[in-house]
Amino acid sequence: MTDPDDIGALLGADGPFARELPNFAPRPAQQEMAHAVQHAIAECETLIAEAGTGTGKTYAYLVPAMLSGERVIVSTGTKALQDQLFFRDIPKVRSVLGARLKTALLKGRANYLCLYRLDQTVREGSSMERSQAAQLASIRAWSARTRRGDRMELAEVPEDSPLWVRVTSTPENCLGVECPFYDDCHVVTARREAQEADLVVVNHHLLFADLALKQEGFGEILPGAQAFILDEAHQIPELAGQFFSQSISARQLTELAQDALAECNGVTGAMGLVLEPVEALQEAVRKFRLAIDTLPTRGPFHELLRRDGVSSSLRDLSEVLAALTDALASQAERSRGLMNVHERAAHLSERLDRVAETSSEQDVRWYELFPRGFALHATPLDLAAPLRAMRERTHAAWIHTSATLSVAGQFDHFARQLGLDDPQTLSLESPFDYARQALCYMPDGLPDPAMRDYTDRVIDATLPVLEASNGRAFLLFTSHRALRRAADLLTDRVPWPLFVQGSAPRHQLLEDFRASGHGVLLGAASFWEGVDVAGEALSVVMIDKLPFAAPDDPVLQARLESLEQAGINPFMGWQVPSAVIALKQGAGRLIRDVHDRGVLVLCDPRLTTKGYGKLFLNSLPPMPRTRDIGEVQRFFERPQAGVAAVSS
Repeated sequence: MTDPDDIGALLGADGPFARELPNFAPRPAQQEMAHAVQHAIAECETLIAEAGTGTGKTYAYLVPAMLSGERVIVSTGTKALQDQLFFRDIPKVRSVLGARLKTALLKGRANYLCLYRLDQTVREGSSMERSQAAQLASIRAWSARTRRGDRMELAEVPEDSPLWVRVTSTPENCLGVECPFYDDCHVVTARREAQEADLVVVNHHLLFADLALKQEGFGEILPGAQAFILDEAHQIPELAGQFFSQSISARQLTELAQDALAECNGVTGAMGLVLEPVEALQEAVRKFRLAIDTLPTRGPFHELLRRDGVSSSLRDLSEVLAALTDALASQAERSRGLMNVHERAAHLSERLDRVAETSSEQDVRWYELFPRGFALHATPLDLAAPLRAMRERTHAAWIHTSATLSVAGQFDHFARQLGLDDPQTLSLESPFDYARQALCYMPDGLPDPAMRDYTDRVIDATLPVLEASNGRAFLLFTSHRALRRAADLLTDRVPWPLFVQGSAPRHQLLEDFRASGHGVLLGAASFWEGVDVAGEALSVVMIDKLPFAAPDDPVLQARLESLEQAGINPFMGWQVPSAVIALKQGAGRLIRDVHDRGVLVLCDPRLTTKGYGKLFLNSLPPMPRTRDIGEVQRFFERPQAGVAAVSS
């Protein structure tokens, strides 16, 4: 094997990657990052590596990871990226390096077929409607031939089918070693493979479930790793908030009720004892949801308790859940299933009391409303301390990488959120020639974004750009209300096909957009990142406003108040840096390849009228800026010509 000390040469012009992989382009930034990752693993260091689009960061961390001889966990933002890493990138790198190591792909348990739950669902299946019965038949046929049991394999049953909830397990309803199907369990098999592997690919949700809460059962599933590599690391602060929260939802309570009844089948006399408290719980959940129906969709807990009748509804809910727990306690010894639902009921009862009654200065208590349900949460104000403790327990290297971690070249905001004290940092510019490939257009004369007609004016300013580019655009919005208004305004005014978020699944919209060649896609939050459309199909990205977090977020409100009390300006110390990183993600959709060309349209006038606007502009790739629509038109008339720099 090539000397691992010379990792730059492996990825260089004369190295095996250049020889063996078609279209591999040696990049100095990739080699520099590979050296930094190699050093961090060897020295057990903490590294923050921002790698601009096109750096080739995946190989920059996979090569040193595979050559390290250590057990490495790679965690990424989504299941789609996990699959891409495991099925595409890792086999290529392993083949080129000739590396003999075991690799494993591990997802959260909801991604794997549960044979026990499938068996239960088949037994209850006679009352199913026709479409669900057909899906169940597909799942049964697939269950006989699948080795991994990964839902991803069965494309004919939609990802959002309600049937998946019934044939997969949760930490609460899993029977563990006493399950009659334990020996064939897909979750157990996947975890065993992960425990034995040298390189494991997980996603951030699973990583935190295991490291932060150990909530998934079976003990720790990622033991003994010497290095954790977090790709798409900009997502970590928000996800960490979810995993260090205590939460209880209507869905958990109704699933408990349904499962309690299902487990009573075949146990003599159990139904007679359990049916009444189950029905009381279902009614208490319904009444509590009704009591909070007119509240905003989320808010602080004290607002909830101010409403007439809410405190008494919450007390009733707590009492009937305790009564169900008692009823199940009397039956728990009669079957493993009944013991499991009793343990769940006791756990949920304790959690409801803690979230509803325990007020602490360290936590923010808040609620969320859904069309048919609710969730109550207690989220830590400061995530730095639990994250730091979690990392220290592992005694491992921690490598955080993404294209968007810095604010005007500084990593302070990201490091502070994660409690990273004195990390190694590395900032690598994209190899793309933004001066030639891109143009930033900032339309003149737009009103303050708070004005009622702002979206109408944004669309008026964007239409000439779309005419110059002949469609081929992403229009990104900071709110769904603005997105819907823009869709209404454009429907009769443009000749190109419109693809509007919400009208079809995300992957379907993207496929149709790519295939259309001249489409205009309107998206909100989920289209700002993780979307890759290389080539001419995407030549314009328009962003309507600076993406400041919603002011109605109760956790954000409490964090900002806490910063203010600590003497830190919450706007400049938190809101601006977070919005800068989000803007960089949205702008990053435009240039995905050395051959791409396009125009970034930034509509928000605060970029030039407010002092903090410079922070945003200085954090974007170095592309020329203009206020002249004529420059945009000339840019599209010169397919391969350079773009002259123009003052803003």
